[in-house]
Amino acid sequence: MKKKKPSLILTLSSAGLLIGGGIAGYWLLTQGKPLSRDLPPGATIIPQDALFAVSLTTDVRQWEQLRQFGTSEVQAEIDKNIVQLRDRFLSNNGYDFHKDIQPWVGEEVTLAVLANVDSSKPPAKPVAENIRTASSQQLVLVLPIKNAQNAKTALTQLQAKKGASLKERQYKNIPIKEIDINPSSTNEDFAVSVIENKYVVITDDSKAMEKAIDAYQAKTSLSTVPGYANNISKISSYQPFGQFYINVPTSAKIASAAPNRQFPAQVLSQLQTNQGLAGTITLENEGVRLKGVSWLNPNSSRVLRVDNSAGEMQNRVPAETLMMLSGGNLARAWADYSSTSQNNPLSPMPPEQLRNGFKSWVNMDLERDFLSWMNGEFSVSVIPTSKDSQDETFRAALVFMVKTNNRQRADAALKQLDEAMRSQYQFRIEEKQALGKPIINWIGPFGTLTASHGWMDDDVAFIALGAPIAEKILTTNQSDNSLARTQAFQKAVPSELNPINGQFFLDVERTSKNFPLPPLFPNQQIFLNATRSIGVTSAVSDNRSNRYDIFISLKKGGKPAPLPSPTVTP
Repeated sequence: MKKKKPSLILTLSSAGLLIGGGIAGYWLLTQGKPLSRDLPPGATIIPQDALFAVSLTTDVRQWEQLRQFGTSEVQAEIDKNIVQLRDRFLSNNGYDFHKDIQPWVGEEVTLAVLANVDSSKPPAKPVAENIRTASSQQLVLVLPIKNAQNAKTALTQLQAKKGASLKERQYKNIPIKEIDINPSSTNEDFAVSVIENKYVVITDDSKAMEKAIDAYQAKTSLSTVPGYANNISKISSYQPFGQFYINVPTSAKIASAAPNRQFPAQVLSQLQTNQGLAGTITLENEGVRLKGVSWLNPNSSRVLRVDNSAGEMQNRVPAETLMMLSGGNLARAWADYSSTSQNNPLSPMPPEQLRNGFKSWVNMDLERDFLSWMNGEFSVSVIPTSKDSQDETFRAALVFMVKTNNRQRADAALKQLDEAMRSQYQFRIEEKQALGKPIINWIGPFGTLTASHGWMDDDVAFIALGAPIAEKILTTNQSDNSLARTQAFQKAVPSELNPINGQFFLDVERTSKNFPLPPLFPNQQIFLNATRSIGVTSAVSDNRSNRYDIFISLKKGGKPAPLPSPTVTP
């Protein structure tokens, strides 16, 4: 019996793209043609319960363009992964791309990750428990054929290396070649099949090959996933670099089955109302653009409220703002977040902890006393102090803004908050005037201005924590010196969607130089050094789907050197 294969599911977002990119980057450096706007060819082969799928262009010019982005360190990191995967899938198995693959491969390939759960047998355990005991995931690679004769010649010459075993069999009248590269070792299966002279399908597991054939013949492939075709059309682009799809409900089950990360039943039930998340990636002169869409299961009773009422907060923060996140309706956003994050171990900020923390901090109810009147557009920003500022206690301020339709209730809550800071923490509450508007300052026990709050207009309140920038905020509100008018913001934040329900902007270059960022992924600083800024725009497309546009502005290095030669000669 062979040992279990290691799980891939916990690194789908990064490893999936890396595996796909690595394979395609070396296998598919061919002469490119414009990519069809139809569904990727692999969509008719990949089973509809696939966890993840990515399709990538074969256009050599786009791959060379990708390798030019970033610093030399980033280029070296990308090339290292491409070489490792090239050797794993080609060189180590005796294949040369230009000789064995290039003469017949089509315009794009699709790589998918399947959950390794045997659906041919009735589960002896509940589905979640069956998934929990699944040993690994299976990989399926679909390569469309542009030259059938060359493909036939290449596959006819497919032979097992020394020490490996090769056998041929049929499954539902489709021939399959199986290679056990090392019969005495683990997870070395390799299966190849040609389906109707249209596709070469490669899997790392014989059962995965059978699943792909079943999906193609029974028309239960990715292309038949509810909402898939309609939503992919919303994000189609001319000659994209790639497309990806994530099966949300199945992925949630897998993630929930991981040790110590099991979702509560109500959270898992909520996630089951979501069907998919898909994106299209294109390369531009100054960076990478991603058009994304998420949609609900058409059979679920849940619907989205089409309310795109954001788009003003970027005009209210100053030009030097480092980061801004805005949304359309804070009270509703909190309600949605709370419903999917309650008791969720993967939630970055558990709502119950926020409620309890706020209660213990100032003895006020977060939802009743504050969120109840925060029913308009909101933003959270990081704004640095001016270069000539005399106060070095804080280098930046965290600024919260929100629009309300109940000024009276808001004033009462803020006044109660002031009193709590005075009585519980011995802050001195000081009222001043700035540009003809009243400003409330919190002066700490040691005489340091710690926070300020006030009103920009009759219905937009602000609270600034840290650096004293209240006057700067009010000045921006009465001038043209806003973030929205800067070239950096206009280049980074996508503007195609209109109206919108939220935006995000991060000046990565300035932020990473002046403020430490928490580590989120390996080699983070290398990639931060290669990034100028990140911009995101979101909108509710209809009552079943959301749209997201993302742009990552990247630096460019010199022309990369050719990839190193294979470590194993084919």
